[in-house]
Amino acid sequence: MDIELVTVDEADKSVLANLVQFYQYDFSEIRDLALTRHGTFTYRYLDPYFTEVGREADFITVDGRLAGFALTRGDVDDDGSWNVAEFFVARGHRRRGVARESARRLFARRPGLWTLSVDHNNRPAAALWRSVIGAVAVGPVAETDRYPPDAAVAGTRFRFRVADAGERPPRPVDTEPAG
Repeated sequence: MDIELVTVDEADKSVLANLVQFYQYDFSEIRDLALTRHGTFTYRYLDPYFTEVGREADFITVDGRLAGFALTRGDVDDDGSWNVAEFFVARGHRRRGVARESARRLFARRPGLWTLSVDHNNRPAAALWRSVIGAVAVGPVAETDRYPPDAAVAGTRFRFRVADAGERPPRPVDTEPAG
């Protein structure tokens, strides 16, 4: 299985917008996301990935076929860290190691500080991210629980450092399939 991250060009923005609909559909099970009168979900943050510096959009492909996406950005704390803003693997590719390998590749591209947040109601995602972070992090991993009104939803924020090419994580990379 050949898993790749492919930069989303502005010409493919509509494809990414379509995938975001599936992502939000999945999230509608754990968050109060309502359909618009047009039968779509509202996602207000897509355009900045094509207009602002410090934001990156990638498709996740498996054997050359579209399987999901990752949206990353320079963290709002402006401390040089990167943030996984959104991450999605389509259902047909889950539990096969696609998410784990895609995340590992995403982090390997930018060694240094990273953050990401996981909704408390998304237990499969929390398990995935703890596993991946444990495999790529060098040094301590900070987990901070946040609740409204300090956060939009109850969740855990992870903060960790990814090894550069000359460093090795303290634990072997987990190769168990997950998704």
